[in-house]
Amino acid sequence: MVDKLADELLTAVDAAPGRFLLGIAGPPGAGKTTLAAALAAAVREQRGNHFAVVAPLDGFHLPNRALDERGLAAVKGAPETFDVEKFVRLLQRVRGAGSTILWPEFDRSLDQPTPDAIAIPPEARLVITEGNYLLLARPGWREVQPLLDDVWYVDAPRDVLRSRLIERQLAGGRTEEEAVRHVDGSDLPNATLVARTQARAGRTLRP
Repeated sequence: MVDKLADELLTAVDAAPGRFLLGIAGPPGAGKTTLAAALAAAVREQRGNHFAVVAPLDGFHLPNRALDERGLAAVKGAPETFDVEKFVRLLQRVRGAGSTILWPEFDRSLDQPTPDAIAIPPEARLVITEGNYLLLARPGWREVQPLLDDVWYVDAPRDVLRSRLIERQLAGGRTEEEAVRHVDGSDLPNATLVARTQARAGRTLRP
C-alpha cells in the first residue's frame, strides 16, 4: 500500500508549482508516525535523500516545566499542551523557504521536545507533517490546514488505539495503573476530539 500511496503523492508533488506540504492527521496511536516515515522512505528511494522530510507536530509539545506551571501535566497531549503559534510560524516558513529550516522533534526517552533537531533543506520538495490536530477548527489550530496542500487522515478502531497507547505508556516507564489512567483520562478523550475532524481530510486511510 505504501508504494502505491508514494506514487500518488509524487504525482501531486510533481504537479505542484513549489514545495508540497502533506499533513497526516488522526487520533493518537493510529499509526501516523509510521505512515509518514514509510512514505518519506519510499519517496527518497525514488528521488534521493533530500527530496522528502518528515516534520512532526510532536516537537511543539510545551516543555514539562511549562506544563507543570500551567497545571496541564495530567493532560499532556491535549491541544492546549502544544505551542500552536510556533508550529504555524514554522509551517509558514517551510511553505516559502529558500534556506535550511531547523525543526524540533519530540524525544520520547526524555519526554521532552528537542529544538532544531530536524533540518529541512531548500531542495526538499516534499515535507510531511504529522500530528493529531492538523484539522482542528479552533483558534490557532484553524490556521494549519490552509498551509497544507493536502491532509490524509489515518484511522484505527478504538480498542486497537487503546491497546497501542497503553503499550506506549508502559514503554515510557509508567506503571500499568498509571498507563491506563493516562490513556483513559487523556489520550482517548483526545482521540474522540480528533475523530470529529475526520470529515475535513482529503482522504482517510485505515492501514
